[in-house]
Amino acid sequence: MIRAILVFNHKGKPRLTKFYEHYAEDEQQLIIRETFQLVSSRDDRICNFLHAGILVGGSDFKLIYRHYATLYFVICADTAESELGILDLIQIFVEALDKCFDTVCELDLIFNTDKVHSILNEIVMGGLVLETNLQEILHRIDEQTKLEKQMSNKIADLPEVHCLSFKPFILYK
Repeated sequence: MIRAILVFNHKGKPRLTKFYEHYAEDEQQLIIRETFQLVSSRDDRICNFLHAGILVGGSDFKLIYRHYATLYFVICADTAESELGILDLIQIFVEALDKCFDTVCELDLIFNTDKVHSILNEIVMGGLVLETNLQEILHRIDEQTKLEKQMSNKIADLPEVHCLSFKPFILYK
């Protein structure tokens, strides 16, 4: 099971955090900080898997990560998950982001957090992998975008509502 998905830039600023287990806010910050220190200090030619150990509460967790340009994509999972499967999952997530934002960059993650979370929710929910077929993921995202446009058009077509002027009264003693 996937315990957390973290995306942060090369300076350690979190750009996406999704925990599938409850951790207190200070524990989450500690996990993010230590994960960044572990991952960023490794050479790009070294294996993309490491054991999380006490970082996330036990020795049966591992960190699987990919480094793209200025962003680190990290998934914390238990040992039952396949490392290569998780690497593929990261690749699919990045490709889905890339298709939706036309060459994704850090600013897309910052200014479109709702869309990024909805893309992630099409792939992983509750720590379980839902879909790995990129075409199916993109199809679902397109359907969701069409629904959002329909709803915004319906809202725009609503008649204009005028508010009555309100004159507050003051009670004097």
